[in-house]
Amino acid sequence: MKKVKIGSTDLEVAPINLGGNVFGWTLDKDASFKILDAFVDKGFNFIDTADMYSYWVDGGEGGQSETILGEWMKARGNRSDVIMATKVGGETGTHPVDTSKKHILETVDKSLQRLQTDYIDLYYTHFDDNKTPIEETLEAYDEIIKAGKVRYIAASNVSPERLEESFVVAEKNGLPKYQALQPHYNLLERKGYETDYAPLAEKYNLTVFPYWSLASGFLTGKYRSEDDLNKSVRGGSVKKYLNDKGLGVIKALDQVAEKHNTTQATVSLAWLLAQPNLGAPIASATSERQLETLFNAPELQLDSEDLELLDKASSY
Repeated sequence: MKKVKIGSTDLEVAPINLGGNVFGWTLDKDASFKILDAFVDKGFNFIDTADMYSYWVDGGEGGQSETILGEWMKARGNRSDVIMATKVGGETGTHPVDTSKKHILETVDKSLQRLQTDYIDLYYTHFDDNKTPIEETLEAYDEIIKAGKVRYIAASNVSPERLEESFVVAEKNGLPKYQALQPHYNLLERKGYETDYAPLAEKYNLTVFPYWSLASGFLTGKYRSEDDLNKSVRGGSVKKYLNDKGLGVIKALDQVAEKHNTTQATVSLAWLLAQPNLGAPIASATSERQLETLFNAPELQLDSEDLELLDKASSY
């Protein structure tokens, strides 16, 4: 399987990034292990989680996902074979959004303990508090990189202005630079990324790993009316897509999926993989059947007719 190099790092990842938000939420430990085993058995190696997952289960500080991943890596003895990404700064039930040096230095050690490892491959600014000086945040990352706790850093929910400023500050002060970007990007959410972030990804050689790649499941095609919203715990979050545009995108996905004898989810991910600077879409799975739709995406080569149809249906 062809691997993707992250930014200017020495990290190489397979072109699907397994989302860890379901571990400890909709999947218990045993079910999580089965999904993880099946994922790596197919040659994939990139897993995404966050310190805050899954705080919404009990209103605590989170960490359930990291804990399960740590137990899995220890049980399988495969830490060196996995590229592990986690995040800092997000709001939990007990702590607000925080990118201060104090919070980062405290939180990275908690993540390392839960993951049962001594290093994190890719460490994201999950959310930006928009008040901590950028230099302070980058100095914290510099400290934990020099300590060997983190290999490289990346950014998720950081404004275009603060993201660009971070490169200026890093260059001026000899501080670490973000190597990847994790934006909200999919067939139904194009404008924000393509207008504000795609130029920065190109300018700063950021490898892009979109989250909500399947629009909370809407792009699988299983939600076509309000009656379908009770099909999963995430159903309520896709109600906003039940409009002319959303259903038009589903129609286009149906057409391309039928042409290639595949699923709408696979087509949605393949469309992302065809975009510039895209490294690996992030998608979670709660069954081996769902995993298959992820595995098939890198194998699906959409032609110009497919891309034109999908681009037109999802245009803004």
